[in-house]
Amino acid sequence: MKILASLTALVLLSLTHISSAQATRTWVSGVGDDVNPGSRTAPCKTFGGAISKTAAKGIISVLDPGGFGAVTITKSITIDGGGIEGGILINAGIAIIINAAPTDVVILRNLQLEGLETGLAAVKIVQAGAVYLENCRIKGFTTGVEVANTGTTGIQVTLRGCLIQECLGAGVSLTPAATASSVAFLDGTTIQGCNQGLVVNPKGKAILNNSVICLNVAEGLKRTGTGVIQSYKNNRIFGNTPDGAANNGIKVK
Repeated sequence: MKILASLTALVLLSLTHISSAQATRTWVSGVGDDVNPGSRTAPCKTFGGAISKTAAKGIISVLDPGGFGAVTITKSITIDGGGIEGGILINAGIAIIINAAPTDVVILRNLQLEGLETGLAAVKIVQAGAVYLENCRIKGFTTGVEVANTGTTGIQVTLRGCLIQECLGAGVSLTPAATASSVAFLDGTTIQGCNQGLVVNPKGKAILNNSVICLNVAEGLKRTGTGVIQSYKNNRIFGNTPDGAANNGIKVK
């Protein structure tokens, strides 16, 4: 009898462990529910609900159009809107906060972030190893992408094929701590109609390739102190007040 009881307890423990295990891929839907496990047939409703059920280095995918709420990311993860409009609509605060380990990699792909001109930041990066924004649309925040790492290690940030527009402050702002150097690579990215286009403070370095910085109210490119902006000679920077200048132009090889 004792053996049977022990076996029963072991089976129950195993089932509990399986039910609480995190999945490598989860799903969100406009008609989902955060009490669900996040499977394709039982999706979550918000990114915040799905991320707690997604394993490190896993993927959160979007099943159908919807607004999926603000989220704080503390581990390696991919959030992918796919061919669907995976959106976050907020009128206050920050849409996505990234505060992960210095070795973690975060990928944000095919997302549309709308701040209604009152949201603080679309993406605020406090700490991570590398962050990739791919084919993302950002509009109406105080700051579009803020690299504000406060740690001692730098962050590599890539914006590829992104559009940032109508931000009340900077489209992209690199403000790393004095003890950390961070690098942002803008590839095929447009910053338009913001107060400032790209702002790089000391310890920050930005590299532009095939990108457009245009029609911003104040500086298109702004460097302070020892901040560095390098530009390949295939970028278009115009219509800003003033346009500003990179440290040097890099020939396209």
